Amino acid sequence: MEGEKMAYKMMNQDFVRLDKCDGSNFIRWQDKMKFLLTALKIFYVLDPNLQPIMDSTPQDTEQLKQQRIKREEDELVCRGHILNTLSDRLYDLFTTMTSSKEIWKALMTKYKTEK
Repeated sequence: MEGEKMAYKMMNQDFVRLDKCDGSNFIRWQDKMKFLLTALKIFYVLDPNLQPIMDSTPQDTEQLKQQRIKREEDELVCRGHILNTLSDRLYDLFTTMTSSKEIWKALMTKYKTEK
């Protein structure tokens, strides 16, 4: 079942096409991206106050293991949606960043301060 949810999150972008963000349309793109990620229930991974889940230990409960897996999957899907809606130039610039939160913050810093 979890795999089906993941596939749906990945396919969902086919139903909602966002314009590519090239920087000049950042505010509009950001609003649309927030809506999409909220609808997918993964916007929470961009919350600057989100506490990290502790590293895995042999004493982890099944619930903690499932939370860790869900967070990792949501992070991956969120990063993918952000990168896939960037222009090629921005994609090449931000693809080296491994965290969606890091990409989001860098985009906000660059384009919110330029306005």
